[in-house]
Amino acid sequence: MRYDTLAALIASGALRKSSGPAALIMAEDDVALEATLQHHLQAGFDQLLLFAPAELELDPALEAAIERIDCDVFAEDALVGVVNRLIDPLAGRWICYGYNAEFLFFPFCESRSLRDLISFQSEERREAILSYVIDLYAPDLTRWPNAVSLENAHLDRSGYYALSRQASDGQGVKERQMDFFGGLRWRFEEHIPWDRRKIDRIALFRARQGLRLRPDFTLTDEEMNTYSCPWHHNITTTICSFRTAKALRTNPGSRSDISGFLWHRSEPFRWHSQQLMDLGLMEPGQWF
Repeated sequence: MRYDTLAALIASGALRKSSGPAALIMAEDDVALEATLQHHLQAGFDQLLLFAPAELELDPALEAAIERIDCDVFAEDALVGVVNRLIDPLAGRWICYGYNAEFLFFPFCESRSLRDLISFQSEERREAILSYVIDLYAPDLTRWPNAVSLENAHLDRSGYYALSRQASDGQGVKERQMDFFGGLRWRFEEHIPWDRRKIDRIALFRARQGLRLRPDFTLTDEEMNTYSCPWHHNITTTICSFRTAKALRTNPGSRSDISGFLWHRSEPFRWHSQQLMDLGLMEPGQWF
């Protein structure tokens, strides 16, 4: 179903057709868009909401499987604004959000379902899951000028680090919260605004009335921003994303300075959760 505004979607009652997890995808362009939608449908989301420019064309069969909403995707903090408009109408449901050319992975996702993941996390009395945005990039920018190749994607196998998250009042650090860095935003930080260099995102959480997402992809409930509960480690997930590589190649200020993204710590991405766990890029926690 297609809607010309977000208000029309909310008024339609379509959000009440399911109580299962929903994925919110914002399409800034058509790069890897169909692959992104298919990946999240196969992951087990009950409802997929696509926010895209009205002029963007999509395969009719794929569009029939989703809810499509015409949207100004280039408005400031457009994705955060959309998520915040939908948190109250989706209260009680788990939400995942992201952009085209971004792919959610969680531990053992090849054999365990998304419902298994959120059921386990709920039993752990946790209402959010920390995600790390792991940059993907093509190995040859002459062959793939926009840095996107699904078949030949690479990632950094090292170069990640974390710093304690400071309290906003300057009085110490926030308990069980850290700011994570690495990937292309670290290697090409001179082209990335300082407030966009973090790679952590609370990308999967249970919506409830009054909860809101901040522009830095943290939530207004501080406990939901923690990487683990007080008594043991919890599951984390990854968002494997071409978005930073694509932006660095699109932006005139950085394009001419970057001849390639490969370095001595690059390796091919195998599109499998085990690789991400082996590299320490996501945590299975106590999930047996």
